[in-house]
Amino acid sequence: MVHALDSRIRILKSSKPRQEGAFVLYWMQHSQRAEANPAFERAAYWANECGLPLLVLFVVDPNYPDGSVRHFTFMLEGLKETMAEIGRRGAHFALRTGHPPDIVCQVAQDAAIVVTDRGYLRHLVAWREEVADGAGTLVEEVEGDVIVPVAEPTDKMETAARTIRPKLHKTLKRFLELPPAITIKTSAKSLPHKDDVSLGDVEAFVASLGCDASVGVAPGFKGGTSEARHRLTNFLRNDLKHYGEGRADIVDRHVSHLSPYLHFGQISPLEIYQKVVSAKANSDSFIEEMLIRRELGVNFVYHTPNYDAFEALPEWAQDTLAHHAKDKREPSYSARELEDGKTDDPYWNAAMREMRVTGYLHNHMRMYWGKRILGWMTSPKRAFETTLHLNNKYFLDGRDTNSYANVAWIYGLHDRGWPERDVYGKVRTMTPSGLKRKFDIDAYVRWTEQL
Repeated sequence: MVHALDSRIRILKSSKPRQEGAFVLYWMQHSQRAEANPAFERAAYWANECGLPLLVLFVVDPNYPDGSVRHFTFMLEGLKETMAEIGRRGAHFALRTGHPPDIVCQVAQDAAIVVTDRGYLRHLVAWREEVADGAGTLVEEVEGDVIVPVAEPTDKMETAARTIRPKLHKTLKRFLELPPAITIKTSAKSLPHKDDVSLGDVEAFVASLGCDASVGVAPGFKGGTSEARHRLTNFLRNDLKHYGEGRADIVDRHVSHLSPYLHFGQISPLEIYQKVVSAKANSDSFIEEMLIRRELGVNFVYHTPNYDAFEALPEWAQDTLAHHAKDKREPSYSARELEDGKTDDPYWNAAMREMRVTGYLHNHMRMYWGKRILGWMTSPKRAFETTLHLNNKYFLDGRDTNSYANVAWIYGLHDRGWPERDVYGKVRTMTPSGLKRKFDIDAYVRWTEQL
């Protein structure tokens, strides 16, 4: 079994396992699922090798960046299901609250080995470094939320989909195997439960966190692996055959709605890939988004320490936006007016309403939404910061590697220079007239008014 995971494993702390350890610890953070989870299977392997029970620990951080009732509710709905599945797998799931590295290092003092999954954002990398320094035993990280491990296809930041595409396809065949589910041999019933938090009432638990309650629950989305798989099944049955062209339609949507589930690690991207390829119909179009575009975003964040800053944009984009920074904006709006959806563009206002209410926006409207912010705000840098703030605040799949890449794309990342014009310079534009030509945009506005 181990050979199937070798290419996904990194040793964060080289050490012999703690001889007096009472359990093997899997610190679950990014891969929030019990199945198709390479980190969980690696931890199960070690538990059997050591003859110890497996403890799965998840730490809820009430101060997680941009965390709101919307984000925490969706995540904890999924964790409630995962907790039950972990128990059925023969491990014990412990839920705690606090600063994750502190709690993990405390629990790790009784662990023979610590296994964790991989995150790419700055604070997630820092958390793992803290655990590696403070666990006092062997710490392994297993990369299971991309199809191809980020360092395998290339050792640099790729400039566009066209540059990473052949590299991903060249390495892809080595990473198409999901690890088999391991039967855990040692019961976890003896592990302590006194500090565990209950998820009997998700709503009450979220309220106790004191997080931002101004962004409410997303009514059309329920968290969890079973819900993600249900959506995948429906997509394969009803929408994949239309995906090549139908995915572009903002009214008659033939899209998967799986991005929130991928963001919270509630479903494996490799599981999705395998099922889409098996379905065959229009799989190439979906794989372009699922594999190439998504992992291009991971590549961007991995190789760009300031991925959330205006300065992370390509030099040509920064230069052209700076050159046109003093161009007159007609009209111009403040960040508050934008968030409230009070512009003279009914299509943009409708998109902002859908974001606020549902936590989702069709990808074409996301691009239009961001491009208009760039055109309206008096400072390109302030526009970038406002776009990212609203993205991370309202979208269920915000605060994701793809979020940072997609927002940066609006301002020129992974794109080329276009014919120069006022305000935007050489950065690509999108206009209301373009929406009118392509879609029944008025039907979209009427739909959002009913939300």
